[in-house]
Amino acid sequence: MISKIDRRNKIKARIRGKISGTAERPRMTVFRSNKQIYVQLIDDLAGRTLVAASSRGIDQKATKCEIAALVGAAVAAKALEAGITEVVFDRNGYLFHGRVKSLADAARGAGLKF
Repeated sequence: MISKIDRRNKIKARIRGKISGTAERPRMTVFRSNKQIYVQLIDDLAGRTLVAASSRGIDQKATKCEIAALVGAAVAAKALEAGITEVVFDRNGYLFHGRVKSLADAARGAGLKF
């Protein structure tokens, strides 16, 4: 029986074999814990994070999906400020559903293209 974490790592490795971020079109990777959600825009060629945002600074009462949408809008605003308009989305082995989907939709709504 394969565990949930092993399944996610297998999917993650398969995705990362296909996509890579550059300075012009960085990889937008999502990590979600039980309480928080984090997103980074990464230039894989240089090996550095260009922009990052997380839900740790958000203190308002809302559902996890609503907070993920706020994080998506925040990372899009930071990316546009840094001159980044296009990204490659890396769901990091998570299903494109719930918090991951609301973060992606909010980032698209705020002006990021992927």
